[in-house]
Amino acid sequence: MLVQLIILIIGFVVLIKGADLFVDAASSLALNCKLSKMLIALTIVAFGTSAPELAVSIKSIISGNTEILLGNVIGSNILNILLILGVASCIHSLKVKNATVKKELPITILITTLFIVLISDKFLSNAGENLLTRSDGITILLFFSVFIYYLLSVMRNKSSENEDGDKPKYGILKSIIFTIIGIICLILGSNAVVDSASSIAKIIGISERIISLTIIALGTSLPELVTSVVATKKGEYDIAIGNVVGSNIFNIGIVIGIPITLFGGIASVGFTHIDLLTLFISTLFLFLFSFKDYKINRNEGIVFIVLFLVYYSSLFIK
Repeated sequence: MLVQLIILIIGFVVLIKGADLFVDAASSLALNCKLSKMLIALTIVAFGTSAPELAVSIKSIISGNTEILLGNVIGSNILNILLILGVASCIHSLKVKNATVKKELPITILITTLFIVLISDKFLSNAGENLLTRSDGITILLFFSVFIYYLLSVMRNKSSENEDGDKPKYGILKSIIFTIIGIICLILGSNAVVDSASSIAKIIGISERIISLTIIALGTSLPELVTSVVATKKGEYDIAIGNVVGSNIFNIGIVIGIPITLFGGIASVGFTHIDLLTLFISTLFLFLFSFKDYKINRNEGIVFIVLFLVYYSSLFIK
C-alpha cells in the first residue's frame, strides 16, 4: 500500500514536470518557427496541459482500465470549470472576450453534449449498458474538426509573426530535445499513475470510478490549475479562460476520441447520470455566466466552488 502510494506521488510529479517541460519546449519551438502567439495559446498550451490526460487515457485503455479513461476526462473537465475557474475568479473577476462567448464556448457545449449523448445508451435507448464504440470515437473526432476549422479561420485573419517580440525560452535544437523528453516523462508518469491508482483502488475497496474522478483527475488537471491561477494574478484573463476551454475541448476530442478510435469501443458501467449531469451543468453555467456580462465575477466563482464541493462530497458519501 505504502509503496503504491509513493509510486502514485512520483508518477504525478513526473507527469506535471513533463507537462511543464513539454509546454515550454513546444512553445519555444513554435516561436522559433515564427508561428503566431494566438496559435500557440489555442493549440500548444491547451494540448500541452491536456497531455497528461491523453497519456493516462491511452495507458488505461491498453491495460483494460476503461473506468480510469472515462473518469479521467469527466473528472478533469468538471475540475477545470468548477475548481480552476472557481479559484481563479475568486482571485479576480475574469473578463471573457466576445469571440470566446459566441464561438469557443458554444463549441465546448456542442462537443460536451455530444459526448454525454453518446455515452448515455441506457438512458436514451434502454440498452443493456453504456457503450462508446469506434464509430462514436470517429464521430467525436469529426466534431472536434469543427474546433480545428475554427482555429484555422482565426489564423487566416492573424499575422504569423510574433507581434509582441517574445523571445523563445530555448533554441530550436533544445526545443526539439526537451519536447521529446517531456513526452517521455508523460508516458512514464502515466504508467506509474494508472498502475498504482488501480492497485490502491483494489486494496482499499474504492472503485476505480472514484479514484479516476478524484485523484487522477486532480493530478492531471494540475497543469491547467497552475497555468490559470498564475495567468489570473498577472491579469492574463484570456489565458486563464482559454486554457480551460481549450483543454476541455481537447479532453473530449482527443483524449476520448483518439484512444477509442484506435483501440475500439469501451463499456461504461460505473458512471452515473449525476456525473454526466454535473459535467453538463458546469459547462452550461460557464457559458451563462460569461454571456451575462462577459465576465466571471467572484460570486459566480463561489457558485462554482460550492458545486465542486457538493459533487465531490457526494462521491464519498455514496
